[in-house]
Amino acid sequence: MGPWGFTEKQLSGNVKIVILLMLMPGRLADLLKPDSISEGAFYNVTYVISHNADDVTSRPVPDEQRLMNHILRGYEKAVRPVQNASTAVIVKMGLTLTQIFDMDEKNQVLVTNVWLDQEWDDEFLKWDPLQFSNVTKIRIPCHKIWLPDIVLYNNAAEYTDGVMLANAMVEHNGNVFWPIPTKLQSSCKVDVTYFPFDDQICKMKFGSWTYDGFQVDITNRSQEVDLSNYVVNGEWVLISVRVQRNVVYYTCCPESFPDVTFFIHIRRRTLYYMYNVIFPCIMMSALTLLVFCLPPDSGEKIALGITVLLAFSVFMLAVAENLPETSEFVPLISIYLTIVMSLTSVSVIMTVFVLNLHHRGPSRNAVPAWIRGILLGPIQSILCVGKNDRIPTGRQGSRFLRTMSLRATLENIAQELQNEAQLENGVMADTIVTDGQGTTLHNETRCDVRLLPNDNHQRPRRGIQVKNLHTKSHEEIVRNLQSILDKHEKEDRDYEIIQEWRKVAQVVDRILFWIFLFGTLSSTLIILVITPAVK
Repeated sequence: MGPWGFTEKQLSGNVKIVILLMLMPGRLADLLKPDSISEGAFYNVTYVISHNADDVTSRPVPDEQRLMNHILRGYEKAVRPVQNASTAVIVKMGLTLTQIFDMDEKNQVLVTNVWLDQEWDDEFLKWDPLQFSNVTKIRIPCHKIWLPDIVLYNNAAEYTDGVMLANAMVEHNGNVFWPIPTKLQSSCKVDVTYFPFDDQICKMKFGSWTYDGFQVDITNRSQEVDLSNYVVNGEWVLISVRVQRNVVYYTCCPESFPDVTFFIHIRRRTLYYMYNVIFPCIMMSALTLLVFCLPPDSGEKIALGITVLLAFSVFMLAVAENLPETSEFVPLISIYLTIVMSLTSVSVIMTVFVLNLHHRGPSRNAVPAWIRGILLGPIQSILCVGKNDRIPTGRQGSRFLRTMSLRATLENIAQELQNEAQLENGVMADTIVTDGQGTTLHNETRCDVRLLPNDNHQRPRRGIQVKNLHTKSHEEIVRNLQSILDKHEKEDRDYEIIQEWRKVAQVVDRILFWIFLFGTLSSTLIILVITPAVK
């Protein structure tokens, strides 16, 4: 046993191999391609000491290992893979869209899952397949070869996130294909003018960060984007994806910088927003119309209008939370809510005006003739406001009946008082009696009055006093009855004035109902139907 734990046979074999390496350097290059000479020398010595000669000679080297050692011998990954420095490396850029992960309208960021396909020719990665058992393609770790510094110009994430270090597929003619699965966060200018009926066109711009067009020329790999593995999104519909190559000159450098830009056209699905945004807006708009259908005597017209206004305010705040905070675009739904809120505010003001008309009492003046002629005339018939409910205008008939009744009562009371006075004076005048049918009956009666001896000079004087007393009572009763009659006439007149003002308020309420109905329907059709259809 030797000093290092080897037998004499193993030690002699190792010595022979060391001598062979000294005489024939690079003999074992096919076994391993070192990164540097010192590292290779160390590896060879370590390999020889730790393995015996029998293991080295008996273990076969795989074809792909020999091929990789062959093509990577002396390869420098920091240098462009061209022999002539004036030759540009043509990088073909392709994209396979697998999923639209998210569209953040507030932060204006589009998140997608894609496969980035990059293809170029490497002049240093070529071999003859016949020398390596007809191996025409090999997978090499990407960190061992030159890679183009293609970046997403409108990246919204950190550039330090990196990508998956997938293997590069190298063909025998030097063609390199490097597919990278990754999640991209690209900034996208969101136009929410037609929200929730909007279309968005987002772009993803790829290009070399440091190489100009004379060193790395990037071009599109195909005219179409691969969508065979696309997963359907529940919020957005993918309309189209197109690719375009651009050549841009920046202020930093006089050389041109080509890039490949992918335009992703997506459209928002409206079913969710129809049930959660549009229909609630229309229903709350209908509640505004109910303000004019509610009777003024209910006392809830203003309360209903203010409640609808507050509901619109809360709903508008909820919609604004999902929209970008920008003044460049105003969404249609915000315009619609603003219009409906304005109509609701005006409806509250008009409701106050209508209530003022409705509760205008007898202290107010009568309805002007021109208002009565317009609102209580043809417009009342056009708006189908029933005339049967109106207080009759035949005030003379009602007043005449009440006056005749009071006068008949007055005549009966006066005649009774006169008859009593005549009885006391000993003279019975013609009696005027009014029956229930309004007929006056004349009856002449005389009564004998016997005068006592002591009353010869006092009876006529007392009769005169009684007559004067009854005359005064008669006048007082007439005045009282006349005041009662005037009071009834004033009450009738005040009541008719109040009813006329209420009828005016009802007609104005009906006019405002049709005006607001037209405004609500027209704004709904124009903003939510016609405008999105003709965009």
